[in-house]
Order: sequence, then C-alpha cells, then structure tokens
Amino acid sequence: MAIYEVYSHPLLVRYRTSICSKATLFLFVVLLLTYIPPLLVAYRSQGFWLKRSTYEEQPNVHFRYEALLIALTSTSGGYVAWSTFQGFNNLVGDKLRQPLVSVREEDKNQDGKMDQLNFNLELPVLPVENVYGVQLILTFSYQLYRMSTFVMQSMAFIHYTAPVPGAKLYINGELRLQQRQPLGHQGLDTTYNVSVINGTSQFANSYDLTRIISAYQERNVTTVLSSPNPVWLVGRGTSDPFVINAVIHYPMETISYQPGFWEMIKFAWIQYVSVLLIFLWVFERVKIFVFQNQIFTTVPVSHSSTFKQHQS
Repeated sequence: MAIYEVYSHPLLVRYRTSICSKATLFLFVVLLLTYIPPLLVAYRSQGFWLKRSTYEEQPNVHFRYEALLIALTSTSGGYVAWSTFQGFNNLVGDKLRQPLVSVREEDKNQDGKMDQLNFNLELPVLPVENVYGVQLILTFSYQLYRMSTFVMQSMAFIHYTAPVPGAKLYINGELRLQQRQPLGHQGLDTTYNVSVINGTSQFANSYDLTRIISAYQERNVTTVLSSPNPVWLVGRGTSDPFVINAVIHYPMETISYQPGFWEMIKFAWIQYVSVLLIFLWVFERVKIFVFQNQIFTTVPVSHSSTFKQHQS
C-alpha cells in the first residue's frame, strides 16, 4: 500500500541561554550586522535622500496686455517705437507709432486653462522707414497650483534682425519655464510676482531693454520663448504697415521641486529595505547554522516537547 504525505508543518525550536553568554553576544552582533550595514550601503550608493523631484503640470498663463516694441529702421533716427506704457510713449517723442493690435487667447482642449496666444500687430511706418529688425517684449501672468502655489509675472522677448527690409515677421514658439532652483512642495510663493517693466516710471532707464532683460535674468525662475521659428517676409508696399504675427503656445511643463519630509523618508525607506532583505536572508541562515550545531552552548526546546509537558 502506497504511503503519501497528508499534512506538514514546521517545527519550532527555541534556544535558551542566560543574558551574559556568548550566544547572547553573538545574537547582538548579528543584529547590528543585519540592520546597520544596509543603511550604510544605501547611503553610500548615492541618491539616498531625494533632494529634487519633478512633476508635470499645465500652467495657468494669461497675457497681461502689456507690450513694448522697438522697430529698427533705415532712417536717421534708427528706430520707431510703441508700448502700452504711457511713460515710455512720452519719452520716445516723434518716434512713437500707434499700431493696430489684436490679441486672442485660446483654450483648445477646453480644460479651463489657456493653451495659446495669437498676437497680431500692424505698425504704421513712413514709406522711407524700412524695417530691418524688431525687439518686442510681451508680459504674462504665470501660475502653478499642483504642489506649491507659485505666482509670477513673466515675459517673452521676441527679437529678430535681417539684412533686407521686411514687410512681416511671423513667430511661432512656446513659452517655456526655466528654473535655476526647485520650487517648494507646498505653500505660496509670490517672490517674482512683480512687474517685469515698471510702467509707472517716467525715467528712460526704466525702459532700457538692457536693464529690463538683465534684471529679469537674475531671477531663479523665468519664462523664455523657445523655438520661435521666425519667418521674415519682404516686399512691403509704401503705404502698408509692418506686421508682427506671433503665435505663442503654453505647453505642459515638467516642474522641479524640493520634496517634503515624508516623501524623502518614503524614498529612502524603499532603498534601505531593498538592501535589508538580502542581509536578513543571509544572517538568518547564519543563525540557524550556529544554533543548530551548538557552536555556542544553548538549551534547545522544541515546540512539540513543550506541548507534551503542558498536556502531562
């Protein structure tokens, strides 16, 4: 008649000894070697603490209806200009031109956030004022909400020069976020929620492009017009205005931020445990070998014998 196994269970053996014994000292050393080295290995392998992390967010961007334009011409004055700031317009005198401006922002995916700005400007110029270059600043309100609430005023700088006079400049690019340092993981940050251009000033140096751009680039967080793909069209009629057509997209951004305490602990804990499991497996076999072979004297007590004693 065949014999087969119907049930099995592990046998629990307890090894007993006094507190002041070699076995106790051995167990204490094993515990130290089990839990401390994994921490050192995880730490020395770099990246134990998560110092910077990223997430994706569609920024909430709005055009502030502020612009400053300088068009380089072939006339003796060298330029004509216009802006939405009365102080600047008063300073340029007879170089001022009043353009026809149309602006439209679109929410293409209907998610409640604008995706694109369509900016069109028709600058009236004299027949002798051939345009060879353009410098244009557009300002925006830029907001992030997913982690920390980040609010700033930013700009897009459009500039282009050509060896031949133009009739139209077409720009199609993206307003991209640039970070020199990560944002916070929570709270409200309005450090850069200040005007890019001091439009209330009556002094010329407040509208100097060198000063404006220099001050803007000192920020740790800015926006820049990326991949503008300029198209310079020639053949302007003597009575036609010079046209600037800009299409600026507000793309999804990858935001860098400083993780919070619990996120750092979670990341470090995963690395520690992944190494700890190996040490636990190795030293568990070491303890079984040592105690089963009685390398250090102990009193083994099996669960079955203890159970029989209780029954008797």
